[in-house]
Amino acid sequence: MATIEMEKRHALGKDEARKKAEDLADRMKEKIGIEWAWSGDTIKFEAKSGAAKGAKGTVAVTDSLIRVEVDLPFMLRPLKGMVESKIKEKLDAI
Repeated sequence: MATIEMEKRHALGKDEARKKAEDLADRMKEKIGIEWAWSGDTIKFEAKSGAAKGAKGTVAVTDSLIRVEVDLPFMLRPLKGMVESKIKEKLDAI
C-alpha cells in the first residue's frame, strides 16, 4: 500500500496528460534527482539519492484521470502532509 494516493480528473486527453506528466517528472528529476521511466501509460519513479532518497511511486495516466501513488521511506513519513500538499498543488496546476 502506498503512503500517498491521489487522483485528479482532467479533460486534457491522454496524450496531453502524458506530456504534462512527463514534463513534471523531468522537473522533479532536476529538482530532487528522481529516476523515472514510462511503463505503458504509467511513469514509475524512484529517488535513489538526495533528500528524497528511498521515495518511489507511480503516476498513471488515462483519458480522464491522473493517479499518483508514492511510497515514502520511514524517515520521510513525518513529512507526508507536506508532500501531499505539494503533489496536490502540482496536480491542480496541470
